[in-house]
Amino acid sequence: MLDASPHAQTAAAVLQQLGSDPAEGLAAAEVARRCERYGRNELAEPPTQPGWLKLLLQFHQPLLYILLVAGLIKALLGSWTNALVIWAVTLINAVIGYIQEARAEGAIAALARSVSTETTVLRDGQTLRIPSRDLVPGDVVQLAAGDKVPADLRLVEVRDLQVDESGLTGESLPVLKDLAPLLSDTPLADRRCMVHAGSFVTSGQGFGVVVATGDATEMGAISQSLQQRSSLSTPLTRRFARFSRVLLYFILAVAALTLAIGLGRGQPFAEVFEAAVALAVSAIPEGLPAVVTITLAIGVNRMAARHAIIRKLPAVEALGSATVICSDKTGTLTENQMTVQVVEAGGVSYRVTGGGYSPHGDLLDASGAVVDPLPDPLDQLLRCGVLCNDARLMQEHGNWSCQGDPTEGALLAAAEKAGLTRAGLEGHWPRLDVLPFASDHQYMATLHDGDDSERLLQVKGSLEALLPRCAGMLAADGAVVPVTVAAIQERVDALAGKGLRLIAFAAKRLPHHRHDLSHEDVESGLVFLGLQGMLDPPRPEAIAAVAACQRAGISVRMITGDHAATAAAIAARMGLGGSEPASQASEAEPLRAYTGRDLAAMDSAQLAAAAAAGQVFARVAPAQKLELVKALQAQGEVVAMTGDGVNDAPALKQADIGIAMGQGGTEVAREASDMLLTDDNFASIEAAVEEGRTVYRNLRKAIAFLLPVNGGESMTILISALLARDLPILALQVLWLNMINSITMTVPLAFEPKAPDTMIRPPRDPHEPLITPRLLRRILVVSAFNWVLIFGVFEWVRIGGGSLQLARTAAIQALVAARIIYLLSISQLGRSLAAGLLGQAGSVARGPQLLLGIGLAVLLQVVFSQWRPMNSLFQTAPIGLTELGACGLAMVAILPVAWLANRLDPSA
Repeated sequence: MLDASPHAQTAAAVLQQLGSDPAEGLAAAEVARRCERYGRNELAEPPTQPGWLKLLLQFHQPLLYILLVAGLIKALLGSWTNALVIWAVTLINAVIGYIQEARAEGAIAALARSVSTETTVLRDGQTLRIPSRDLVPGDVVQLAAGDKVPADLRLVEVRDLQVDESGLTGESLPVLKDLAPLLSDTPLADRRCMVHAGSFVTSGQGFGVVVATGDATEMGAISQSLQQRSSLSTPLTRRFARFSRVLLYFILAVAALTLAIGLGRGQPFAEVFEAAVALAVSAIPEGLPAVVTITLAIGVNRMAARHAIIRKLPAVEALGSATVICSDKTGTLTENQMTVQVVEAGGVSYRVTGGGYSPHGDLLDASGAVVDPLPDPLDQLLRCGVLCNDARLMQEHGNWSCQGDPTEGALLAAAEKAGLTRAGLEGHWPRLDVLPFASDHQYMATLHDGDDSERLLQVKGSLEALLPRCAGMLAADGAVVPVTVAAIQERVDALAGKGLRLIAFAAKRLPHHRHDLSHEDVESGLVFLGLQGMLDPPRPEAIAAVAACQRAGISVRMITGDHAATAAAIAARMGLGGSEPASQASEAEPLRAYTGRDLAAMDSAQLAAAAAAGQVFARVAPAQKLELVKALQAQGEVVAMTGDGVNDAPALKQADIGIAMGQGGTEVAREASDMLLTDDNFASIEAAVEEGRTVYRNLRKAIAFLLPVNGGESMTILISALLARDLPILALQVLWLNMINSITMTVPLAFEPKAPDTMIRPPRDPHEPLITPRLLRRILVVSAFNWVLIFGVFEWVRIGGGSLQLARTAAIQALVAARIIYLLSISQLGRSLAAGLLGQAGSVARGPQLLLGIGLAVLLQVVFSQWRPMNSLFQTAPIGLTELGACGLAMVAILPVAWLANRLDPSA
């Protein structure tokens, strides 16, 4: 309907194209037609899969196909016990997968709720209050302080209208709106003649014409971005997918070879198929999905204790393998509370300590000493900041907040740090009149009664507005001297280059008979009092967390919608890029920041280079945040993205792990994320990374423990089938080992504590396969030992006259006995015990869960071999002292093998 972007056209041109009258609005009949054409002002929710279908899709895995088909054929052959056990294993795996896969469909619903409100609209010349979902393009909407913007509007009339767009653009301060058209390529955060759905009006009034509704709004574009990525893929899931495919081809090839050779020899089909099924079952690590899920769940509990709530299990490992953290600035790295950092009064610069709206802090001079008593110029400047102010500071549950404009709240906090309270100052200088801040004047003025025969005029505003109106300025001794514009401007440029927002202050004496103010009173004769420079400061704990992440080899990048100078200054103070963090704004050398306009002018190759080299990306639109994350992922990086606003949601969803703020974050960001920080503290990310790395290391230990058993079982069954000998182990017995025994002994590895070097190592290579060459060598060595052990014990019992059932049972028990020693060799408990034997420090207390798991495994194996119902089900036989002696020999024989395995793969 519009010829060009609405922000690039005049308000009159937009109204004309939309066929709307700013005084009358749309007619009811036209509203009905447009509603039919454009639909309701709602975000479309994607169709969701029912729970039963999601469960069925869990069976859509290559390795489960093998088990399902094997169970079906066993049932057709009449082996219902075997079939039911095999099917039970597949069902367990499917349920585990169903639980493990957490979809983020709630993000779209949260977006829809975030724009569901009521709004005031002009229709047929009448002012109506209607649900925002009934708006159509062309509607004229009235805005007032406290309103939520219901759609994307081109402003047609404003009066000191300020809008909080932090959730959409990342801009930390309310934005003052005007009507002037802009260039078509103006970034979203700089479109002063537009307001967008989901923003909030903080002050002033205005009218706007609806130019986009529902999915056509900027909020709708974010919704579409969220829908484009509905499944979760992390380094762990990708590695398991590759591993499963390779294992599938191997199992099919070897099972087919076994079946072909057996049938070629004329062996009965049932016998040959039993060997093929046993081989397939032995090669599939049935217990691995359960162990992985349990290990991740334990990691989730540990992270929760450290203020990080995981919403999707694979995200635990993904965070541990992160190579880049892309962080939003406002509310994530910073306090999201404006704070005065520098005060310039009487030509002297003072530094302000403390953060946020808390009155705790000090004013320091150039030498770092606390200023006491206050020099007269400093006293007058701070007093002006309190009297010419409409905000209030409040304390609730120990937390300080601001009621009113954040800038004014910062001025109150700075004054209270010097002992000047609002109540005390207003008691001496009660307010008589006020000239509210207006965009065309760029200042606010108040008139106060004094203790003498004169009234006190206090003014604050932009330097450009106040300095030309000043006839003099305060010197360091409190005397009024001529204004030195060049010196003031030089200092202003230096502070603005540090990312500080500067507020100028001036005062004037008026006759005692004056009780009201006019703008003529402010036009001339003011005395310049000085400046206060403020910004939204970084969290101190976030500075430490950034340093810790960089020491761990994780690059931290800032991606924000805020101004480039501000973002670069904060980044310098945080120590991004490996530099030492600067403690104060005056010491920080801002980093180079790429802007959204810079990125828009780049091709894909240039964007990739900027994503790799840049540390700060400012004035970035939501779509560009998403593109930066994609560019980093395309270069092989494992990306974690933090954020708290609606504008962060697509990037949170695209990242390998999205991290949202649990307290200050929007509902949309929380729903799109994989992890929530319950304390909104970037420092908790460091703890979560540490836990994630520990989880992955424990998973590698689990793989190093599980797969050698599968390897030994497979080699045993394959060679037995090729030699046409009795199988030393049956398919059902393999399932017992792979599910019951393996899970019992492997789960305790998930409780292994973190290693001392966890946060010193660099991140893993994102391209590193799940089974590394070193891990593969370990698996092959231990698999070969297990094969020799199973075969050896089986043949030893058979030669000694033992039954087939006793030989199989003895072989299984000897294997489990050797596994106990091997388990200890890869655990911190075993290494602690070994250190103790060598006279070094060691503690059994480091692994109580492991001892419990071993004890439970031994108990289950006793039941497995000695209890008659289990003998009937699994075709086992009770063992005696002779077979127990074989188990003891197996525990001794594994010692040199375990030592060699640890030498081949010390990382397990």
